[in-house]
Amino acid sequence: MDVSEYLESWRLSLERNPSIILVLVLAIGTFAFASAYYRKIKVRLAILLISITNASQTIPSKHETSSEAETGYSPITPLPNFNWETTEPLVFRPFKPKYHLTMALSTISISDLIPMDKTYKERMALRASLLKEYPDVVLGVHDDADPRIRRAVGELYSFVMGIYLPTRYPTMFSLSARPGFKSVFLENKVTGKTYPVEMGSQPILKALEILGQTVDEEFLILLPDDARGQDSDKESEERYFLAAYTAYFPSGFDTRTKLGLRLAAIHDPVPGYKEKLERSMDRFFARVEVGKVVARVNWSITTKTGLFAAFGGVHGSTAAGKEEIEPGMLDVDSTVLRCERQTLHRLPRSKALVFAFHTYTYPLQTIKDEGLGEELATAIDGLKAGNVPGMHWYKRGSVWGEAVKHFLRS
Repeated sequence: MDVSEYLESWRLSLERNPSIILVLVLAIGTFAFASAYYRKIKVRLAILLISITNASQTIPSKHETSSEAETGYSPITPLPNFNWETTEPLVFRPFKPKYHLTMALSTISISDLIPMDKTYKERMALRASLLKEYPDVVLGVHDDADPRIRRAVGELYSFVMGIYLPTRYPTMFSLSARPGFKSVFLENKVTGKTYPVEMGSQPILKALEILGQTVDEEFLILLPDDARGQDSDKESEERYFLAAYTAYFPSGFDTRTKLGLRLAAIHDPVPGYKEKLERSMDRFFARVEVGKVVARVNWSITTKTGLFAAFGGVHGSTAAGKEEIEPGMLDVDSTVLRCERQTLHRLPRSKALVFAFHTYTYPLQTIKDEGLGEELATAIDGLKAGNVPGMHWYKRGSVWGEAVKHFLRS
């Protein structure tokens, strides 16, 4: 029987028994449903495998309890109807009449760890360009052979890519399985990029790169310094150092120069840090509990400085007097209130600390339009009136202070 005769016999059979069509449709539908169900099961099994793998990497620590070992992170609250394109950036106005150097911490939910808003796509494009131009500035690892750093980065990576993003923002991110691949992938519905949700055998720098190209958040990973036992102070706590980072929008410093440094050395340029905060900061960092997330917000005024400010223009310098902007000569369009929303939490398995921050900028004109011009002007004077008068110079108030106050009060 040739092909034409075979097809003709099928046509006659269908005419005599129309129910065959229904059976075929049901069979095809059942197969499609089973395939889709299998893909979902495959994704869920892979996620479970990630959790089991992470659990097997648990390192005994004085911070660990049995409940922490079982639960890891707290559940993430989903935002099923979240629309990033219409979501305004968070608004912060943290300035006060007098500036006092304190930690000023508040507790937040792990669900609020990474904010998203309508600037996301634009900022991710900027991050991509910065990665091409300054790859060794925006990413860094103190020692890529240190297994502690690999564990910490891998744990943060798996949490952000495999759990947090697809759970918190399902309209922006989804998980999928690929034929021929054992790993699950995170699909970014905004940028179109796809990445594995496990760090796997990737270099540490590659994992940090992916994090920085997926979220508009800076991550600095801190580990206890093994040399802390050499301290003469018997009451000293664990001292943490910067082990790795992905930071595209640093505020006036080159993060590369901070790698390997302890907290005290990192903050050495900050006036009053040693006297007012060093001991309490070391103590607090050593005692942060798994499951607790704290946040704070700082502020400064910047002129003609973009989000990427790794090479200066934010802090005081010996040339500050020569750079002073006269009242009436301020470039208002390029002058902004710059705020960092900073968070700190401890990774459940590796026990590393993750210091993260998101940078927000608000045009000076916006502050004035809100009726807060006088409040900000008073706060600028207050930089010299608090517990660390040198903060006025450190924030370059001697450069822009008089000109900004003149504009705000005009």
